Amino acid sequence: MILIADGGSTKADWIALDDQKKEIFRTRTKGLNPAILSESQLENRLVNNFDLTKNVDQVSAVYFYGAGCGTPKPNAKLEKVLQKIFPNAQITVAEDMLAAVYAASGGAEAIVCILGTGSNSCYYDGKKMYQNVPSLGYILMDEASGNYFGKKLIQDYYYKRMPEAIAQDFAQKYNLDADEVKRNLYQEDSPNAYLGQFAEFMFDYKEEPYMHQLIANGFKEFIETRVLPYPKAQEVPVYFIGSIAYFFRQVLEEVAKKYGITIKDVIRRPIDRLIAYHQQNS
Repeated sequence: MILIADGGSTKADWIALDDQKKEIFRTRTKGLNPAILSESQLENRLVNNFDLTKNVDQVSAVYFYGAGCGTPKPNAKLEKVLQKIFPNAQITVAEDMLAAVYAASGGAEAIVCILGTGSNSCYYDGKKMYQNVPSLGYILMDEASGNYFGKKLIQDYYYKRMPEAIAQDFAQKYNLDADEVKRNLYQEDSPNAYLGQFAEFMFDYKEEPYMHQLIANGFKEFIETRVLPYPKAQEVPVYFIGSIAYFFRQVLEEVAKKYGITIKDVIRRPIDRLIAYHQQNS
């Protein structure tokens, strides 16, 4: 059995293939970002999934593509945990950008961007992936991501920059007590995922001028910092992956057009295309 995982900070989608590359089952765990979670937290999130634990002896290979797996230390941490749980498997841990490349362009030359709970981008020349700058995560980077927009919404609410009617609805839908916000940001396991949940609120007001401008400003910042620095930004296909890009595609395309960038495709969930890639190449 082969396991393929597309792991974000909020959730991780798992697909199992048999030795004929046919799908056996799908399952989901909580997010498995090794840059944020400890070994014990990672292990607990995996062993609590019955679909995975009942098949540990049958798994011969695990291909895990995830947020927080772009640098050696967290990558090694997650690999250690996966090897412990799946002792008979060959473990491959790679960052989520590589999965995005396989899912979007099938391994052809492209610029591929992720706009989910976090954000990132890369240029893929058909053989190797290049990034104009390493991702430093939700505190310093992650432009136009779910956690970026969640942070902006909370800031605008507290600074009273949010229109009153929208602010009232925002306060009704979420617990915005200052102590509750600070507890989730500074004491809980996944502050980036906590911030990301607020981005869902944008869907209800995406036609409002305030929200449209907020979204457009985020996309503008992402394109300027994460797309334009690649020399071929206006020459090769540009793909976006993730819920933020998918649900606000119209605004994203409006902003991209101003920079002379044509978006080839926007994919909400890359897992199905990732499966197809592995069915052909694993």
